[in-house]
Amino acid sequence: MLDICLLGTGGMMPLPYRWLTSMMARYNGKSILIDCGEGTQIAMKEKGWSPKPVEAVCFTHFHADHISGLPGMLLTMGNAERTEPLLLVGPKGLAKVVASLRVIAPELPFVIDCLELNEAEHTIYFDGFKIVAFRVNHNVPCYGYSLSVERTGRFQVERALSFGIEKKYWNRLQKGETIETEGRILTPEMVLGPARKGLKVTYCTDTRPTEGIVKHAAGADLFICEGMYGEPDKKAKAKENKHMTFYEAAELAKRAKVTRLWLTHYSPSLNRPEEYLPAVRKIFPAAETCKDGKTIELMFEEDEAEV
Repeated sequence: MLDICLLGTGGMMPLPYRWLTSMMARYNGKSILIDCGEGTQIAMKEKGWSPKPVEAVCFTHFHADHISGLPGMLLTMGNAERTEPLLLVGPKGLAKVVASLRVIAPELPFVIDCLELNEAEHTIYFDGFKIVAFRVNHNVPCYGYSLSVERTGRFQVERALSFGIEKKYWNRLQKGETIETEGRILTPEMVLGPARKGLKVTYCTDTRPTEGIVKHAAGADLFICEGMYGEPDKKAKAKENKHMTFYEAAELAKRAKVTRLWLTHYSPSLNRPEEYLPAVRKIFPAAETCKDGKTIELMFEEDEAEV
């Protein structure tokens, strides 16, 4: 099961009812944070989730509404006596930006590792997650992220027995390990069936529509996409500011054949985004507007069948 929570859904400036951009994913006891805008800590506490298991923070870009909450988040982690290293991922220049922000958070009891993205695509394998960063089209270097939980095939006892593989090796093979023993090489493929469908979430904000977004969101269980403007007459402004309208996001979701679309990163002037939802659903019926704290539990197909 993969838990996803939109901690903040606002763009540009925080509002009394809307914190700035942040999304948190939890799987198998580990957490990933994408963006850390102002108010992320408060939203996390309101949700009842903890920053302690956050293993990585991925930044789309370095505008303040996406990174201004980082110094406070680091201090909170430090005050909680965290000692485990923290991975930060973001566009080129990340280390310099983080060093500047840490002027007000200089002493931490844990190491910070910075991974700077220089290519159009970058893949990171991390604690059960596969993270693919892909460049999008904003007025500064900016990336979207696809988080995937991949699944191997089921362990097949009959195949293990037919190959004469001793039980003491079964668990290691099931975990993907290759074993050399007594002149034999045992591989996971000998005992595992076909790979099973995993889970995929794609997140992108602050961008114009691109073919890369369609490619990387393809087949996603959840597509979280910026909808800076809901008003139909704001398309020219969206183009000027390198943002998207609700309707452009819905077209991307339709083309990528995702399961569901969550709209986020609203303009401060957009008070009631849900008013525009009927028109959006004419393009993509499984679209939703979001409020801070919106959460979903994504389950593997066989788990859904058992419910």
